[in-house]
Amino acid sequence: MTARGSFAQMTAAVTELTIYYVNGEEESFKIPIDPQQFQSQLGKMLQKPWLVFHLIDQTVIISTSNVVKMDIKPPLNQIQGEGIFANCERVTSMQRGARGRFPVSE
Repeated sequence: MTARGSFAQMTAAVTELTIYYVNGEEESFKIPIDPQQFQSQLGKMLQKPWLVFHLIDQTVIISTSNVVKMDIKPPLNQIQGEGIFANCERVTSMQRGARGRFPVSE
């Protein structure tokens, strides 16, 4: 089944970026470019001292020196190389707490 219509086209060309700051705060942005375009800009973006997001009602300017982590959806699986780990899974606190309490067969 193929998605059709303007909504399907819009959602296919959106990358969601969540930014985590050194002070513990976080905020998310939907960026109207497809993940491949975002990936091609990522290297240059991370080298800039400031990121600028033009929203409908305001412009947000973020100092990259205050950013400790970024989450990107959908994943950018095409990024490969040294220091990049494929097929990873996030371990939750519940999974960590359950370790050792229940027998696990491997």
